[in-house]
Amino acid sequence: MPSPLEYAQQHRADHLAELKDFLSIPSVSTQPAHAADTMQTAVWLAESLKAAMLENVAIIPTNGHPLVYADWLHAGPNTPTVLIYGHYDVQPVEPLEEWHTPPFEPTVQNDFLYARGASDDKGQVFIHVKAVEAYLKTHGRLPVNVKFIIEGEEESGGASLRAFIPENKEMLAADVALVSDTSMISRDQPSIVYGLRGMCYLLMDITGPARDLHSGSFGGGIDNPLNVLGHIVARLKDENGHILIPGFYDKVRPLSQEEREVLSRLPLDEAAWLAETGAPEAWGEPEYTLVERLGARPTLDVHGIIGGYTGPGAKTVLPSTVHCKLSMRLVPDQDPQEIAQLFQEYVQSIVPPTVTVTINGRGGAPATITDRTIPAMRAAVTAYEASFGKKPVFMREGGSIPVVGQFQEFLALETVLMGFGLPDDRIHAPNERFYLPNFYRGIETSIRFLTGFAQLES
Repeated sequence: MPSPLEYAQQHRADHLAELKDFLSIPSVSTQPAHAADTMQTAVWLAESLKAAMLENVAIIPTNGHPLVYADWLHAGPNTPTVLIYGHYDVQPVEPLEEWHTPPFEPTVQNDFLYARGASDDKGQVFIHVKAVEAYLKTHGRLPVNVKFIIEGEEESGGASLRAFIPENKEMLAADVALVSDTSMISRDQPSIVYGLRGMCYLLMDITGPARDLHSGSFGGGIDNPLNVLGHIVARLKDENGHILIPGFYDKVRPLSQEEREVLSRLPLDEAAWLAETGAPEAWGEPEYTLVERLGARPTLDVHGIIGGYTGPGAKTVLPSTVHCKLSMRLVPDQDPQEIAQLFQEYVQSIVPPTVTVTINGRGGAPATITDRTIPAMRAAVTAYEASFGKKPVFMREGGSIPVVGQFQEFLALETVLMGFGLPDDRIHAPNERFYLPNFYRGIETSIRFLTGFAQLES
């Protein structure tokens, strides 16, 4: 009988074929036209979990797209339990004309598998399904207890899982959570994300006159809401990126010297990073390094301004109402609701009496940070090093994965983020891809993690 690692190596072709089947279903959760496809994906995934010899497989209805659950709980009462999370929904594919190959016809080119969802997150969550299968089909058992919870709404807000977790604490109880929805620093250098920024997303509406007005007849006598918006935005940050909202930084957890040294070991090639962005020069708070600014410092960014006339030709109007979409990425100890309130108070203090401003929240999540010394983290380090031949470096990710904070808040769980994607996987963009050597090594890393975590916790 082969070992789990040998099984994984012997079945690479099968695993790739199954992943292609998984990726071929257009589970775009944000588009109602794909609701049936998203349900079909949940059914396909449930069958795959059953085939992997997991038990209690269930498709759980929600007010949105279903959750998929499975477990194997026979390792013993004193053996740790790992809760594995992922999502089976994907981003929209538009603009379709920019894809080199059809987004739901998975195609292999030069060791990359191209398809929507290849890296985010079908390919990565499937790694753990195949790792568990390798154990159960060779040993008939796992070294730890395992639970899977896989959602179909991560790309459309995750409301159903957010409501499900606090109502099902016993069902999801575990000793640690395992998530693969992040990237490594490079093909051959593994990295472990131990911190994620939070998010506060806002919509700001500014209204002046009751209707659009002719700029010749009323210009100079009516304050243009677009001009007002420009002045407000200009007063949110200084030229070096410091946020000017009073109290914004009051609860920011400072970076210790030890953590700055850990982050300084991240082998980020700044020239290559800048070339990838296409920007002429990096920018940001000068007292922090680029690595620190990208993952460990809060931000404020405008994402869209809507208002006035933007069609072809000229139309000289003073718009009645304009809109601004913006977000603030947050770091540990900043509360999204408190930050939203500080933003509102500041804007109301600087807005002129010639317009009215309405600010509404459009989502938020706190930042999360995981202790780098817990047994699961140590097991992840050992597993990566054995599979990739290099010890992983630790990093903080600038993005947000809200479920990690929900696991902390409702289940008291720390999360190990074992990512196998790459920075250039083009997630959320045309021509998304997954580096297949990392898919195969990811399965081996997951197998080694389960083994090592059991040994450390025994």
